[in-house]
Amino acid sequence: MIMSRTPLRITFVGGGTDIPSYYREHGPGAVVSASINKYIYVAVNKKFDSKIRVSYSVTEIVDTVDEIKHPTVREALKLLDIDGGVEIVSISDIPSRGTGLGSSSTFLVGLLNALHAYKGEHASSLQLAEEAVKIEREILGEPGGKQDQYMAAYGGIQFMEFHQDERVSLKPVIMNEEMRGKLQSNLLLMYTGRERSSTEIHKVQANSVANKLESYHLMKGMAFEMFDAMCTGDGDEIGNLLHKNWEQKRQLADGITDKNIDSWYEKALSNGATGGKMIGAGGGGFLLLFANPDKQENIIRALPELKQETFNIEYGGSRIIFVGD
Repeated sequence: MIMSRTPLRITFVGGGTDIPSYYREHGPGAVVSASINKYIYVAVNKKFDSKIRVSYSVTEIVDTVDEIKHPTVREALKLLDIDGGVEIVSISDIPSRGTGLGSSSTFLVGLLNALHAYKGEHASSLQLAEEAVKIEREILGEPGGKQDQYMAAYGGIQFMEFHQDERVSLKPVIMNEEMRGKLQSNLLLMYTGRERSSTEIHKVQANSVANKLESYHLMKGMAFEMFDAMCTGDGDEIGNLLHKNWEQKRQLADGITDKNIDSWYEKALSNGATGGKMIGAGGGGFLLLFANPDKQENIIRALPELKQETFNIEYGGSRIIFVGD
């Protein structure tokens, strides 16, 4: 049996500039994101017969790969030429749908990592990311960007550029231990209890880039500024950039925000947060806030509808954590 562990991610600034309709025409796109110590685990085991068993929110038992309903599992098995006699089980630390933490791509990267190991192969972070992008964006034609696949594969805090020729450049944010601790202590993650599908929001974004170019350009520029602010430990600027990024992002498409989200965000600001944003496509999932530790209790009390989720930044990407009989 093989088990992989792959981290979910939070995005600080630039999210949306990693979609093809932006970076192919106006690139590069640029994003700063971090993986966190909330994981998706994927176990792959040899089955005693030739069938395929896949267990996620439902369980499928089928005779052939083409019969699998889960699209990314089906295409991952095809890509790696695994045609049967295998069991696949996934477990997530966080609800795996509609949270904005990149769970679908995280699952796929973890699945590919486990399947390669099952075949006795080592897959590099770059290979895992590229294969996940190929399956989600090319084979399945699902809307969305490319940051999630790379963050799941590489981990850490990354400044990523998405080039017009489809290359992705990664530059890790380098901080000493004191700066890492300060950044971590200022981050507050709140769960709204609302799940949403990012698909429709991504479709609207993809079709309206030309009308929102100024906002995309501004957010791309903020990614470069955020990289500098993080490397120098400028907490005031980090909070300010989060706020300015959210002011632009919320204008990109209907559904990214609503009156409840706006109210939660305004309450957070009035109680000491200096910036924040909805993680992922928006509309639900997690609200990320930046605030001094001495302000965070006030913020939590001001948002009784939301649930704090404690976390740490994870400085590693997808890895194989168990190999056994």
